[in-house]
Amino acid sequence: MISPVSGVTDALAPSLLGPLGGAAAPATTGTAGGGGDFGAAIAGAVDNLQALQATSDALAVRAVTGDLDDVHDYTIASAQSSMAFELTAAIRNKAVDAFTEIMRMQA
Repeated sequence: MISPVSGVTDALAPSLLGPLGGAAAPATTGTAGGGGDFGAAIAGAVDNLQALQATSDALAVRAVTGDLDDVHDYTIASAQSSMAFELTAAIRNKAVDAFTEIMRMQA
């Protein structure tokens, strides 16, 4: 059985950054009983998102100043950053919806 936490962490890991100079963080796998593992996985996913955005921003500056040889690197980094941000926002929205539903059931 695949742990839900490891699926989220793997989906948000920036493993596609290889040629752009980004370093992929090791994926954290959690267990159903460990609440700290879930928090660490979410924190790692947010750190990965920030790394993707920083890489995209750095490549954008290099593209504007003319220091970037291949504009495709920036385009790919920008698309990865955008996709990771949208995924993170969707996960956040689902978590808020789940919390709201739990609070509604307790009332």
